[in-house]
Amino acid sequence: MSGSLPPGALPTGPHPADTPARAADDVPHILTRCRALVRPALEEAVGRLHPWVGEMAAYSFGWCEVGGAPAVASGGKGVRQALAVLGAEAAGAPERAGVAAAVAVELVHTFSLLHDDIMDGDGDRRGRPTVWKAYGTGPAVLAGDALFALAVETLAAERGGAHAVRALSVALGDLVRGQADDLLFAGRPWTGPERVRPDDYRAMAEHKTGALLGCAAALGAVLTGAEPETVAALDRAGRHLGVAFQIVDDVLGIWGDPRVTGKPVHGDLREGKKTFPVLVALGSPAGDRIAGLLESGDAPETAAALIEEAGGRAAALAEARRHITAVETVLAGAPLAPGAVRATRSLLAYLVRRDV
Repeated sequence: MSGSLPPGALPTGPHPADTPARAADDVPHILTRCRALVRPALEEAVGRLHPWVGEMAAYSFGWCEVGGAPAVASGGKGVRQALAVLGAEAAGAPERAGVAAAVAVELVHTFSLLHDDIMDGDGDRRGRPTVWKAYGTGPAVLAGDALFALAVETLAAERGGAHAVRALSVALGDLVRGQADDLLFAGRPWTGPERVRPDDYRAMAEHKTGALLGCAAALGAVLTGAEPETVAALDRAGRHLGVAFQIVDDVLGIWGDPRVTGKPVHGDLREGKKTFPVLVALGSPAGDRIAGLLESGDAPETAAALIEEAGGRAAALAEARRHITAVETVLAGAPLAPGAVRATRSLLAYLVRRDV
């Protein structure tokens, strides 16, 4: 997921202090603070793996090159681990209380990317070969399995770990469900009674993307022994955020600037992806013509123009706004620490506007 949202497309929330400029200023500090807090524990956990598997894990985090030499490529920004730390703080705990949750979430997120890249046949991630391309398919599957096991081990060792492992298991079950639906969408027709509808997409996005973001936001609170309503509120906020994030990514996949997204223009249309703007447009009077263009793979620029004329882009941005509003409502109605909520709101604005 990458790119930059068209200016003014989404609100950052009803709070005057939380303007886009303020969020942009806050987020680098938030991410740097959380990465510095979590990185030593994450390195210690990866260090417990078999050396070869550990090298693949380090490569996937952007720490090293193939063979173990220090990496020149930058790793991820650590958004999910930041959500875990902020979730613990939102529940009234010190930042260190969220470290184990952050480590587990980062391990699971990376595990899911390793397997997703194989399923999707993606050969590059963050400007260099994916793990399966660099090491082979079998080794990449093994590395992903090891990261998942390490995440469970990390949580199980904590006080309150049983509740955290249960929460992680629920999120992973949802993630698998969403990934299965997404894979099955590819084989469904563009038109007719069996076509993928926007409601199908919403359920898929909540599971595939929202479940892990919800878990990230809630897991630190789980480990601190927060009240169930606090945990549930953080999980709901993360799930709504995940749907908004996925839909914004869909908009960028069709209309995003390649210099920002790193993807070819109209890339999702060329690949025939059933994204939210496309699904909305297929239900319009122009749906049959759009479907014909998508089935043939011809003239993606014409398909993009028709999808926009049919209201697909506007409907997608409106749907993302609805979920961002839902995040704001959940955060405002929960008994959370104000400072952590402000930081979470800044991160929210970043997630729907910046490269992740």
